[in-house]
Amino acid sequence: MVMNLQILRGLGCLVQAVALALTVNATQAQQSDVQSELNRLFEELNRPDQENWAQLESEIVRLWSRSGSEAMNLILRRGNEAIESGDLRAAVEHFSALTEQAPDFAEGWNGRATAYYLQGNLALSIADIEQVLSLNPRHFGALAGLSTILEQTGDTELALRALRTLQEINPNRPEIDRRIQRLERETGAADL
Repeated sequence: MVMNLQILRGLGCLVQAVALALTVNATQAQQSDVQSELNRLFEELNRPDQENWAQLESEIVRLWSRSGSEAMNLILRRGNEAIESGDLRAAVEHFSALTEQAPDFAEGWNGRATAYYLQGNLALSIADIEQVLSLNPRHFGALAGLSTILEQTGDTELALRALRTLQEINPNRPEIDRRIQRLERETGAADL
């Protein structure tokens, strides 16, 4: 009887291990599918004269907003709702919880960077933008925010570099061309 109980426990552990492996494989397959879709969308976004670039950006953001956890998705939604309602303190709290629970999820850092920016806390916003870009170097929203902050703080050369990087990702944003041209004139880069 004791032997049978040990065998059953061993089989139970084996079944749990197999179930976990299947879950991990399914999650990896989903991540691979999402990454493939993101790559396709970025290729389309990068085509010159792409008329529906705003829709492509929205679709990319929608995919980025999937954390893989319903609980984390809920915290992200609550943080975004707090920003929309103007409750920036609550937004920072939600996004801080998200970055603690899911530190590899760039959208938590991006949301908190936005909330900090709206609070006027540019240093903390830049620190979070650095996290976003380390996790997701193609994050056009973070690059746009970074360029704005750098321009506001007088670092026009770095702002120009951020805008040029943004332009490489999406050459179709008309305001980016105008900002680049203006900053090139201000920095003397247009003469190069």
